[in-house]
Amino acid sequence: MKKIIILIPVFNDWESLKKLLIEIKNSIKKFPDLTIQCFVVNDASTIAKPEFKKPEKIDSLKILNMKENRGHARCNAFGIRYITQNEKFDYLILMDGDGEDRPSELEDLITKALENPNFSVVAKRVKRSEGLFFQFLYIMHKFITYFFTGKKINFGNYTCLTKKDAEIISSKPSLWSSYSGTVKKNLSNLLEINSIRGARYFGPSKMSLFKLIIHSFSIIAVFKFQVFLRSIFIILLLFLLKSYLGIFAIAITTLLLIFNFIILVVSFREQKEDLFNSQENLINISNISH
Repeated sequence: MKKIIILIPVFNDWESLKKLLIEIKNSIKKFPDLTIQCFVVNDASTIAKPEFKKPEKIDSLKILNMKENRGHARCNAFGIRYITQNEKFDYLILMDGDGEDRPSELEDLITKALENPNFSVVAKRVKRSEGLFFQFLYIMHKFITYFFTGKKINFGNYTCLTKKDAEIISSKPSLWSSYSGTVKKNLSNLLEINSIRGARYFGPSKMSLFKLIIHSFSIIAVFKFQVFLRSIFIILLLFLLKSYLGIFAIAITTLLLIFNFIILVVSFREQKEDLFNSQENLINISNISH
């Protein structure tokens, strides 16, 4: 019997988690022969965890309680490393706990993985639910990422990893900073399903403009050497053409140097030691048995 673990980071959003677990239960009904476990990483929530029951069809529900708030990306990094080191499983699914990763797409994700047992599957964003300004920024992020890295990264955390692939990325320092960048850099032959970004169950999005910019730079920083090489090539080309381009060449060169400096600074978020010692932030594990 195949075993799937679903990893869900949560900070204070307990009502959303309750609803998410019920919708997960409804989405996995078509897989009676699978063992489904949910691991929730409680990122040092300041709102007390309420009482709730483990839904039927979910074989096990565990909440990993953290001492200090480390943020969404690092909760995922800790969870991946913890699960690969301490649990037996066939597939690991990552999804947000607020409804933006739609549980209704779990069926497609799991089916694709079962039909192709040696490949990880990502949920490719084909439609988003945010406003036009956010969508414009997202398009710019994808363009800049592709221009400087040569990588098309059109997915977020919502993925289904094989055990082998989960183990591969669990030791990569970049996982501490960017999940999707680490997946794209280190895993080949990824399969895709189409995914629509859902709306949050409760409350406004917690993704501020500043966090969005850091998120974008963190992905690009995973490929910092490619960025540096492409930037050097562009700067050399601008130098050769400066007699034609004049001040425009100087302006673009200056922007490129600033951009590369930011990428270098953001790349310092990739901390191998912090990733490897992340289990020290774990207080205890709550097992919701009924």
